Amino acid sequence: MVEPVILPRPEHTLSRRDIDADALKVLHRLHSEGFVAYLVGGSVRDLLLGRRPKDFDIGTSAHPYQVKRLFRNCWIIGRRFRLAHVKFGTKTIEVATFRRQVPLGAAEPAEPLSPEQDVEGVEGAEPVVEARPIERDNEFGTPEEDAFRRDFTVNALFYDIGTLSIIDYTGGLDDLRGRVLRCIGDPDVRFQEDPVRMLRALVLAARLGFTVDEDSLETIGRKAALITQAAPARLMEEYYKILRSGSARECFDHLADSGLLEHMSPELMNDEGQLTEAFEAVDAYRRRFDAAPEAMTNAVLAGTLLVPLGLLRRRTRRDADDVVREAPTQLGVMQVARRDIDRLRQILGLQRRLLDIEAPARAQRALLSRPAFRETLTWLDIHGRRPEVIAHWRDVMAEHEPVLAEAEAMEAADGDAARRPPPPAPRRGGPRGGG
Repeated sequence: MVEPVILPRPEHTLSRRDIDADALKVLHRLHSEGFVAYLVGGSVRDLLLGRRPKDFDIGTSAHPYQVKRLFRNCWIIGRRFRLAHVKFGTKTIEVATFRRQVPLGAAEPAEPLSPEQDVEGVEGAEPVVEARPIERDNEFGTPEEDAFRRDFTVNALFYDIGTLSIIDYTGGLDDLRGRVLRCIGDPDVRFQEDPVRMLRALVLAARLGFTVDEDSLETIGRKAALITQAAPARLMEEYYKILRSGSARECFDHLADSGLLEHMSPELMNDEGQLTEAFEAVDAYRRRFDAAPEAMTNAVLAGTLLVPLGLLRRRTRRDADDVVREAPTQLGVMQVARRDIDRLRQILGLQRRLLDIEAPARAQRALLSRPAFRETLTWLDIHGRRPEVIAHWRDVMAEHEPVLAEAEAMEAADGDAARRPPPPAPRRGGPRGGG
């Protein structure tokens, strides 16, 4: 049993005024029903640093289906561990029951999950509707156990809505003051459990301007090759998060210096300035906004990595039936999704049309209806160095906003249709019997 450090309200700077109003509603409702309810993780860290959090996550003693009974706008997601998502329009407040750390190798292996079923990267997931949670991996615990299962000490701070105090079980407050990123527990064990923690340590330190503690840094140097055991799709998603962070150059510099980058995507080590320039451009664009714009899509971000190094060339291969097919685009151990590559090629093709601002007005209006229009404009805004072109198209968009809105609505409808399951196949042979 660890005695936590507790900072009462007069001794810290976190104010309820800085917490998202909907997150506060969830916290107060849980507390009023007799449950422990804490603001947890990166949101507490960022608020204490004077930064605006991207998400406001909540930890509670309530089990997922107890949370669901309290909120009509709540859906339960995940298989390995149930999470409650409380929806407010397009916003989601994630509510997780306090968990305990399951020792490496102790849990029964879970069956493979689709991205919509996993508890990581669940944004946009459809609700999972089942009668009760699968108990196999539901290792509920105490707040103390939940703190020690987290990755870094500065991510294990809790804000108690009941007492308005900060609760620290792991030394996170001292590390926050010292601007140090430190693993909770033995780095050898924690990085073995999840090699992606090595990447996240370096990226988070770069974003916050922190230093990684010596033990963790030394372990990363020894165990860098472990990163290749992580799921490639998960690593690709981490790259996209870096590019949306506003600190891409610093993050990729840290990954290169640590030795991780050469194991994940050695192509990015062969930069002669083009990639650095691309990172600085995407960082400058991102910092113009409070949050990453929707048009900073995976296709735009993939292009930021691939185009400067000439990695988008078409390659073909013959399959077993001697059919020539386009080979997948690789970035080290990662494979860039075909849909993102196809979209990127649309963007690069359309940018030539957008650069011709002397084209007839009718032709320009027609471009507003192209599915990749906004992404192409974003690409030019980031990498085109033609502010007069961007200003021109902003004026055209303002003049013809209904045309653009209709085109985007049609594309969204097409996307929804593509995600629907196919209709059942018709039964063969028709009804039995008959004359």
